[in-house]
Amino acid sequence: MYIETRGQGPALAMIHGWAMHGGLFAPLADRLAERYTLHLVDLPGHGNSRDDTTPLQPQALSAQLVERVPDAVWLGWSLGGQFALRAALDFPRRVRGLIMIASSPRFVADNGWPHGVTPQLFRDFGDALSRDFRGTLEGFLALEALGSPHAQEELRSLKVQAFERGEPAERALQEGLALLDGLDLRAELPQLQVPSLWISGRRDRLVPAGAMPAAAALAPNARSVVIAHAGHAPFLGATDQVAKEIDAFMADEAAQVPA
Repeated sequence: MYIETRGQGPALAMIHGWAMHGGLFAPLADRLAERYTLHLVDLPGHGNSRDDTTPLQPQALSAQLVERVPDAVWLGWSLGGQFALRAALDFPRRVRGLIMIASSPRFVADNGWPHGVTPQLFRDFGDALSRDFRGTLEGFLALEALGSPHAQEELRSLKVQAFERGEPAERALQEGLALLDGLDLRAELPQLQVPSLWISGRRDRLVPAGAMPAAAALAPNARSVVIAHAGHAPFLGATDQVAKEIDAFMADEAAQVPA
């Protein structure tokens, strides 16, 4: 599994979303690298880890990631949040904090959780991959950019960056869609032992803005921030604001560490 390391300072590990890779964080990473040592993960089957056939199983992968990057704050965007959250739940002594960006403990809506998409959405994407692989990926990128005030610019950026390390493996994409469709970590949030920050975009079409405050309300020592004019990738459309929130969280987390 490929992990790019850059910058200097306290460790911040970053995990990308479905079909993406660590390079998507470039605008945010450029702003953070002067203050933090960034560990940018390419999940198996994605980016520079495309030939890694390790299953996208959150418990096993999170254990591997924490072994390679101990004593870090973990940041997860969208699907990547499932791995960051799993690491924080399972290894509270080795994960110093958790930052969730446009990620939810449950992505699909049900009677007790209105803050998700319809159950059919991820299944439709899975069915479409075998018929039109590249078109399906580009359709997902358009959905990610939808809602941003700079949607066209954001979509162009996503298209350029998404495939600069090659196309992801279809096997990994199908596994990722199954995770998005089936995972539900709400019941475990009250046991989260590390501080957490939940950043969402009010115009997000994949993770409704209400999901992040609702998730933060279930976890101790958690704070939610909703960015008014952002979609599913707020670190692209509101980079400075996201960086500012991360700085504040990292400063608070450092202040809680015993001398």
